[in-house]
Amino acid sequence: MEKRIVIKVGSNVLTRSDGKLDVTRMSALVDQIAWLKKNGYEVILVSSGAVACGRRELTVDHMLDSVEQRQLFSAIGQVKLVGLYYDLFREFGIHVGQVLTMKENFEPGEQFRNQQACMTVMLENGVLPIVNENDTVSVTELMFTDNDELSGLIAQMMKADALILLSNIDGIFTTHPDDPNAQLISKVAPGRDLSDYIQPEKSAFGRGGMHSKYTTATKVAQSGIRVIIANGERENILVDLIEKKDLTPHTEFTPKLKST
Repeated sequence: MEKRIVIKVGSNVLTRSDGKLDVTRMSALVDQIAWLKKNGYEVILVSSGAVACGRRELTVDHMLDSVEQRQLFSAIGQVKLVGLYYDLFREFGIHVGQVLTMKENFEPGEQFRNQQACMTVMLENGVLPIVNENDTVSVTELMFTDNDELSGLIAQMMKADALILLSNIDGIFTTHPDDPNAQLISKVAPGRDLSDYIQPEKSAFGRGGMHSKYTTATKVAQSGIRVIIANGERENILVDLIEKKDLTPHTEFTPKLKST
């Protein structure tokens, strides 16, 4: 039975159409993660939403460039985002801890080991790590492609059993999801190339898109970790994936068998 799960929640799941944080959906996801923990799972949450959160907190009366906006709004928004998670998880008696990271922390060496040790001791003591990129200092070439890439690196670093990428669609389709002839690809065997099916567009509020999820899923599955892409807007999605996985719409990347 899989015991350690990394869950990545994208900006399009956590924000409403007007760009504001969707606290109702956030609360529903917290309920489901609490259920997972109650049933013996270790969970690491990689959460987007800080920039969207901060953008709604502050009105700026002068022009900011894209880097300044990202730094300012993420710094403000991260406080609000983690504060909301703190309050919601506290209802279940779950302690949370914030982990802000950068791409360079995943290079082999002391920073990698320190980050790994920090998250390990959190999990050993029942603390749920909430991970995001440190947007205040990660700019331009230092940035992750998006939180899909970050969650994949976390899953490999922490030797997770599964990575769940929550988007606002059910998974990878044979054509655009709006096409009535589109079919959901439910299983992806190791080495199968789906690049012809991937739409190049990015999400409305985040940096990622289905292409980045596919790239991350392929790499992580190659390392022996099961990857699921699913719709975070579906009611009870996390519990349904665990309890009745085959009946719940999703795309699953079968992991490459680890050599013994």
